Amino acid sequence: VQLQASGGGMVQAGGSLRLTCTASGSIFGINDMGWYRQAPGKQREMVALISFAGIQQYADSVKDRFLISRDNAKIMVTLQMNRLKPEDTAVYFCIAQHLGDDFWGRGTLVTVSS
Repeated sequence: VQLQASGGGMVQAGGSLRLTCTASGSIFGINDMGWYRQAPGKQREMVALISFAGIQQYADSVKDRFLISRDNAKIMVTLQMNRLKPEDTAVYFCIAQHLGDDFWGRGTLVTVSS
């Protein structure tokens, strides 16, 4: 499974950004897809996940601000990030869970200025 992420960049606090991630390769059997992030000096943390059936999970810190969606036909997951805060600044990583294994995309940097 290969994951190609796009989006990210720099935005002022209160702004919005959208991340997308598309899977290719051995895509049969992919279940959960989503995003983790890692801020400087901190551990990687789950941001949002969505199952093949569309069940969503969010970190408490992003609930009501971020929305994850998925297109199973395109094997694509999208993270719409609204009302961004400086503490959302991090490298965001796409993840796909495939037959019990985790596959990671290259990180994309999101910077939120105050």
